[in-house]
Amino acid sequence: MTAPIPAHIPPDAVETFSFDWGTMKWFVSPATVPGAVNSQGEVIILPGAGHAPHQHDGADELLYVVSGAGRQTVGDQDFDIAEGDLVYIPRATVHSTFNTTWRTLRLLVTYTPGGEEQALTALPDFRRHPAGTDPQWTRDPTR
Repeated sequence: MTAPIPAHIPPDAVETFSFDWGTMKWFVSPATVPGAVNSQGEVIILPGAGHAPHQHDGADELLYVVSGAGRQTVGDQDFDIAEGDLVYIPRATVHSTFNTTWRTLRLLVTYTPGGEEQALTALPDFRRHPAGTDPQWTRDPTR
């Protein structure tokens, strides 16, 4: 008998990806939910931080701004984002997100089809934190 597909997925039930610029939790992905066809997660970008421009060749990406504000690039477009905004990033389009404020920038992220988030585990600043544990942040005294 196979395990039932989870209908309720609390944050403490999933691992956390962390990077120098923030964290991610992937609540649904083909790697964690049997039969899932997309990936859905929350991304938190720390104040004054952001991720390097990159692209996902195999998936479209949607960003919904839950809270905070920042600067977004999608291809040759560069624009401000704020709470309530939705950003559509077609597959194979270079993009980046930067938090321009002192508050965290919280995003809901969807990849269609799912699985693109697994490529992020190859980045040099990637760290994996088991479900139920929190990343421990240290401050760089030179900044």
